Formats: sequence, C-alpha cells, structure tokens
Amino acid sequence: MRAAVVGGTVAGLLDLAGAIAVYWPASPAAILRSIAAGLVGPATARAGGAGVAALGLAAHFTIALGTAAVFVAASRRAPILVGRPWISGPVYGAVVFLVMNYAVIPWSAIGRAPGPWTTTTWLVLAVHLFGVGLPIALAARRWAVRG
Repeated sequence: MRAAVVGGTVAGLLDLAGAIAVYWPASPAAILRSIAAGLVGPATARAGGAGVAALGLAAHFTIALGTAAVFVAASRRAPILVGRPWISGPVYGAVVFLVMNYAVIPWSAIGRAPGPWTTTTWLVLAVHLFGVGLPIALAARRWAVRG
C-alpha cells in the first residue's frame, strides 16, 4: 500500500509539474480543467471554474494512484519489475502514456484520437518515462512487500 501511495503521489506531482511546464503559458487551473474534460466534456470544462479544476485534480491523482497500484500488484507476480526499476519504470511510463493517449482519452468525454507526434508529444512521453514510470518503480522497489 505504501509503495502505491508514495509512488502514485510522486508520479502525480511530477506529471502535473511536467504538464505545467510543457503547456506553459496555460495556467495550472486550465490544465486541471482539461483533465476534467475527460469526465465532463471539453465545453463544460472550459466554462468551468474552481470546482471543475478540483475535479480535474482529483481525477489526475486517482489515475496516478491507480497506475501505481497496478505496477505494485504486477511487481508481486513479476519481481523483475522491482529488480530493475531503472528499466521497468520508464517502460511502464511509456505503457501508461500509450494507454492514456490511445485508449483513455479517445474513449473519454473528450473523444479525440491522438494526432501526429509533435515536439510536445515527445516531451509528454519523456515526462511519463521519468516522472511517472520511474518514481512508481522506485517506490515499489523501496516499499512493496513481495508475497
């Protein structure tokens, strides 16, 4: 449990910081509303205020914690994941990036298929490799109890 909470929290913070850096000059509130758009739709998210941004923040950390819990559970069945976190973490970050962009977002209220890869796409992928996957794998290595 501790591995998933620590890994998910660190990954959520780093991913959000990465989004703020990549999408600057968009405000953090606008970024959080864009996350909420997956639940309420783009038009409602754009028109929303602090409540929609709070929904986006809750959704973001729910996904981050869930993503970490999946990795920790998988590492119990495949100990190599925590044995080589500097490899498994970035690989897992890439998987998370692909699932989010090619499944979650297109099937959400946003409903947008991914477009061509741009510099922004590569930057967001890098954030997922080293700001999402790696901290989750390192937390799993540090705190996960293997049974």
